[in-house]
Amino acid sequence: MEFAKIYLKPGKEQSILRFHPWVFSGAINKMNREIEEGEVVEVYDHKENFMGMGHSQIGSIAVRIFSFEKVEPNEAFWTKKILQAFALRKTIGLTNSAQTNAWRLVYAESDGMPGLIIDMYNGTAVLQIHTVGMYLIKDMLCNALENVFGPDLKAIYNKSEGTIPYKSRIEPENGFLRGKTEDKTAMENGLRFLVDFEKGQKTGFFVDQRENRALLEKYSKDRNVLNLFCYTGGFSIYALRGGASSVDSVDSSERAIELTKQNVELNFPGDKRHKSFAEDAFRFLDKSKDQYDLMILDPPAFAKHLKVIPNALQGYRKLNAKAIENIRPGGIIFTFSCSQVINRDAFRKAVFSAAAKTGRNVRIMHQMEQPADHPVSVYHPESEYLKGLVLFVE
Repeated sequence: MEFAKIYLKPGKEQSILRFHPWVFSGAINKMNREIEEGEVVEVYDHKENFMGMGHSQIGSIAVRIFSFEKVEPNEAFWTKKILQAFALRKTIGLTNSAQTNAWRLVYAESDGMPGLIIDMYNGTAVLQIHTVGMYLIKDMLCNALENVFGPDLKAIYNKSEGTIPYKSRIEPENGFLRGKTEDKTAMENGLRFLVDFEKGQKTGFFVDQRENRALLEKYSKDRNVLNLFCYTGGFSIYALRGGASSVDSVDSSERAIELTKQNVELNFPGDKRHKSFAEDAFRFLDKSKDQYDLMILDPPAFAKHLKVIPNALQGYRKLNAKAIENIRPGGIIFTFSCSQVINRDAFRKAVFSAAAKTGRNVRIMHQMEQPADHPVSVYHPESEYLKGLVLFVE
């Protein structure tokens, strides 16, 4: 099959030689023909040496490379890709765990499949597609998933309505692509959760906090816990199992609070230790002086673009300062940033500034990150996004 060809300006091949999977629009010298968004293209340097193959797209990132070798990107190719991703999760011990059936199968560039996220929930694969190129081959991806999982795959759900670039010519709709299931519960470390992959955020559940939730459980015994930006209550459920004296869950979304209540009832029916509040997190913190000795600060991404980094850092400083000011002496704070454009050092400095503002003695007990089923490619540092600190506040 003949693919469109893109030729780079002199010197612009260096990042690809380091296996970085992005080609920026400013690096392109010429194309052999007009290219449609989502097309498979071959990338060459200015001397016409082959560099890689990927999907074209509109924007500053013009090509996302899925292979640095010449290949035929057919069903067999994508099946092999998914098999390789599955092998990593098998190594981690997630694929046949009796305690956990919610995990990430494909993490975009880190698994050589830019623009594609696949999360597994008790045999249902939930796809979240971020590029036109991946969306155009979704049927092939479904075939590849069926080739890998066979009868163990109950259903495939497409959750891409809100993630495909809005300027693209396609209009995706959420819905089942293969099979169907009414079972929307998944298990994580022996706890059960309702996964709202139809209307919820991301693919319906934040599987990336699995290990950090387990860490929180170890610190929860006999503590009064405040879970801010609780979403569906993941940290709250672990705190209850850890023996917390009380757990308050706060989120501005009524829908999230309703799911939190359902998840508490699913695991701890009738437990009076838990209360939930559909309120603004900052306002709730303002009236929480000396009420809690364990807090979780897991806000949505304050920054999704480089232009808003200063405002985002100010948001992290404000949030953490309020928490440090209000927590009881001897309290513990789990604080996170999921903003990809906020690096680990910048987040830590924001927390340092917040602590200094309060004048309290604050020490770092743990530094947290995304789990191994969200691997960070050594060639693509942008795949690292989740960072967190566990703070002890005297």
